[in-house]
Amino acid sequence: MGHVSMYSGKLCRLMFGLCSRKAAAVPGVARSGFSWTAVCKQRTLWLQRSACLRSQRHTVPCLTSARSASTTVDPDEVRRFQSLAGKWWDEQGEFAALHAMNDLRVPFIRDNLLNVHNTRHPGKPLAGLRILDVGCGGGLLTEPLGRLGASVLGIDPVEDSIGTAQLHSSYDPDLRDVCYRACTLEELSAEEGGGEGEPGAGKFDAVVASEVVEHLADLETFAFCCSLVVKPGGSLFITTINKTNLSYALGIVAAEQLLRIVPSGTHDWEKFISPVDLERLLESNGFSVQSVQGMLYNPVSGAWSWTNSTAINYALHAVKVSDDPQPDRAEGSSAHPEDHTAASHS
Repeated sequence: MGHVSMYSGKLCRLMFGLCSRKAAAVPGVARSGFSWTAVCKQRTLWLQRSACLRSQRHTVPCLTSARSASTTVDPDEVRRFQSLAGKWWDEQGEFAALHAMNDLRVPFIRDNLLNVHNTRHPGKPLAGLRILDVGCGGGLLTEPLGRLGASVLGIDPVEDSIGTAQLHSSYDPDLRDVCYRACTLEELSAEEGGGEGEPGAGKFDAVVASEVVEHLADLETFAFCCSLVVKPGGSLFITTINKTNLSYALGIVAAEQLLRIVPSGTHDWEKFISPVDLERLLESNGFSVQSVQGMLYNPVSGAWSWTNSTAINYALHAVKVSDDPQPDRAEGSSAHPEDHTAASHS
């Protein structure tokens, strides 16, 4: 045990040292890796989607015709989370880091929504707002948003995870405005209306995808469907992992293979995305990124903190500014992640 403690302490000091150097070298969000080929491809995809939308706005077949891959779901990811479906609410288990992340992501969502909507409901600050929690798992983030007064729909393709979420929320009368469905984002976006008491496409004040996009098979489809389900002026919140050498070393080698903070095989570095690329994708689908903030996990204390560096984890808030994507913004956007100031957090 002494050797393990000594090793963990050294690794923790190494992590903070690396992050400090990274933050000093990259004061905001790096702009490296720009690809005109990617921009041209994005523009072509948008033109296909735009033409298709004009003829049939909310149909999945239309979305399918725009690109070869029409689903966000990766079957391997579904199988992986299926095996963990009964462990969501073990605060000391595989999802301990996600439980701890609520200390950051819940205030991040709450404060930015209050800034956008400028409403105040003492005790229930998010009352009157409808939120979609994409990839909700067992409801770890869905429930606290519901306790803030929001009407929340959690969706996940893993039926057993939805079962866990429904069972856990059923014991709390304060969660009567929280409901769950076993479905994909693209299935929901194809609907004119949800089930009984549920909002459908284009009816949400906010969409939340926390620790989700790094598990998806098709980010193009994800961004497009988000633009369908959120209202104009509504918000999109994403927390995910940057695609850097540091994120590979700490997010996969250290977290999965050495410290076993998360199960081995949870993450695929090739699916990680940088804030720059994510902003470009969202802006081409009608969103304006408002803030990007770095996040840091301490494996010794088990706590998260905000940091100026986005080299590993980061949180993003975007607002839908129009009904249709704007491809020109992908080429010459005047707003850059490093220009955004994150909302203050208490």
